Amino acid sequence: MSTIAILGAGGKMGCRLVDNLSRHDHQLLLVEVSEAGRANLAARGRTTTPPAEALAKAEVVILALPDRIMSAVAHEIVPQLQPGTLVMTLDPAVPHAGGLPAREDISYFVTHPCHPSVFEHLETAAEREDFFGGVHARQAIVCALMQGPEAHYALGEQLARQFLGPVTRCHRITVEQMAILEPALTETCGLALVLALREALEEAVRRGVPRAAAEDFMYGHLKVELGVAFGQVGFPVSDGAQLIAAYGRRRLLRDDWLKVFEPESVQDQVHTILRHQLS
Repeated sequence: MSTIAILGAGGKMGCRLVDNLSRHDHQLLLVEVSEAGRANLAARGRTTTPPAEALAKAEVVILALPDRIMSAVAHEIVPQLQPGTLVMTLDPAVPHAGGLPAREDISYFVTHPCHPSVFEHLETAAEREDFFGGVHARQAIVCALMQGPEAHYALGEQLARQFLGPVTRCHRITVEQMAILEPALTETCGLALVLALREALEEAVRRGVPRAAAEDFMYGHLKVELGVAFGQVGFPVSDGAQLIAAYGRRRLLRDDWLKVFEPESVQDQVHTILRHQLS
């Protein structure tokens, strides 16, 4: 059993953590300042703990907070923590940007869900409707021990498996590698390209293709194309499809687009996120 303080416990992510950790043998100290968040916790039969009391008792502190306030809150609460406390964040942006205060006698651990895979076979409707994960659908997670002893890595992974579960695999990586995955891989590249696909679909509809036909055609072709591109099926696309994909690549992508993965670019992406949220 661990004594865990959850800051932002009544928010969307905080409530997920409360729901999942409540199934395990922990003492949960819930810190929430907003009325809406307190109402969310009250609906779960939960009460809040004053911040000073929670921080004094906690062995583990989970910052279930938006990026825009995480650094400021961390600088306020970290000096109040007992030596040996494990501080967990749920996103690499603030840690990678240097937004956590320096203190050598505590540990920092970062985790993030991979979310349910498009290639995972989901058996039930509840699993298929759980796009985010952490409720019904299985997902992998990534974890990084930013500083602290190995025992705290083991504890952090155990807790991450509990509050992000059901978990299929846990990948231990560094904070820098996690920032390559998000934002660079999955948002700067992945989300941008997916949103471009949505724009392309809307353009086909604007040009007269019935929406239902366009959606069925795109969703079906995306399944095939994802399977081929990521080696999940045993056949290639046609010669004509490969030819026209190369034509599209030349017109849609800059030649140097992979530079978004350079360390200075990843840092710029992280700081861009934080600057925007703080403005």
